[in-house]
Amino acid sequence: MVKRKRALITGITGQDGSYLAELLLNKGYEVYGIKRRSSVFGTERLNSIYKDPHDYKNHLHLIYGDISDTSTITKIIRDVRPHEIYNLAAMSHVRVSFDLPEYTGDVTGLGATRILEAIRNINPKIKYYQASSSEMFGKVHETPQNENTSFYPRSPYGCAKVYAYWITKNYRESYGIFACNGILFNHESPRRGKTFVTKKITTAIGRIKEGIQKVLFLGNLDAKRDWGFAADFTFGMWSMMQQNKPDDYVLATGETHTVREFLELAFKEAGIKIKSNGKKGIKEEYVREDTGEVVVKIDPRYYRPSEVDLLLGDATKAKKKLSWDPTVKFKELVKMMVEHDLEEAKDEKIVNDSHEVKK
Repeated sequence: MVKRKRALITGITGQDGSYLAELLLNKGYEVYGIKRRSSVFGTERLNSIYKDPHDYKNHLHLIYGDISDTSTITKIIRDVRPHEIYNLAAMSHVRVSFDLPEYTGDVTGLGATRILEAIRNINPKIKYYQASSSEMFGKVHETPQNENTSFYPRSPYGCAKVYAYWITKNYRESYGIFACNGILFNHESPRRGKTFVTKKITTAIGRIKEGIQKVLFLGNLDAKRDWGFAADFTFGMWSMMQQNKPDDYVLATGETHTVREFLELAFKEAGIKIKSNGKKGIKEEYVREDTGEVVVKIDPRYYRPSEVDLLLGDATKAKKKLSWDPTVKFKELVKMMVEHDLEEAKDEKIVNDSHEVKK
């Protein structure tokens, strides 16, 4: 009987965690995921792969824990004895990190230290993946950004990720741990959290089309991002961990698009024609051409205190050394997300209508 490799994933209930868990299960891993205790299950993204824990064929195991709790993390690593650890857990909303700077630093930054220190003390042969971020580049010093580009973070989230990046390199160089950083540019999917701008847009468009929602409120429409598909990026994470030597890699599509482009293309994919009133800043609005109704407004609450204007990644190293290449283009990604959220909105409308009938 072939012995299965064991992987431990923090942040398994998130977008990336769910795609990574699927990938590892398909590759024959025993997968353990850490989830925070909550009064709601919060495991919807894992529905397609999760089985009853009493099922002897179940190779996905969820464990309660929190990377802000050193003793729990240490105990989990000691009990699971993983071959690979993927640290995806973070307070990952950039705008919210300004409101929760200390918490962001504790979870997103120090969380990496807790895991690495546990690896050092329990078994230095455990491989470690750190989810680093393009937000570390912030106020960019060069375009495109690659593994040698200097960091200039512009948010508590970006600062915390820079700390986690460097502590990962430090443990690799100090203790010989197989520890690598994946510097991932924006990656989206139908599983993206609804507070992130791409998903916020596609969710709102579906609800607007079904008459459930009237207006979508957004912040800076001119910020430029390098957007790819999350499942492509989780394959890149796994590929980094299969190399003979640990290293750091940028994963990106090499294309940049504004939030405005995403917004307009998403409405187009939904069959709704819109046009801007041509005004600048918070006075700008988008209206439906067929009804004249305002469907997009700007809310200054969604602006960051310090903005990141442009992110564009150069994944040459990953393409050469990992044979990694994104498979989903920008337009395909938008179409995928819009189609999914149109169906979600239809289902929501059916539920709402049934409740109205019962009244």
